[in-house]
Amino acid sequence: MGWNDEEDTTIYKVVVNHEEQYSIWPAYKDNPLGWKDAGKSGPKAECLEYIKEVWTDMRPLSLRKRMAERQQAQATAGEEAG
Repeated sequence: MGWNDEEDTTIYKVVVNHEEQYSIWPAYKDNPLGWKDAGKSGPKAECLEYIKEVWTDMRPLSLRKRMAERQQAQATAGEEAG
């Protein structure tokens, strides 16, 4: 009987890093360096469902900011040309 054959009774917590990327981590462990609690804990399936609901844009925060800045710069350049 392998570890997959047993029911996972671990309570997990949802964690998030500075790039707004989500993961789950066993609730009894200290968070990995650079990760903080996202405010949700429970069984694995429940935590993964929460992540599915809240993590709608998989791009890292730094990339989203750069893309928004580039889009704003292009819009400003278009206004100045027109």
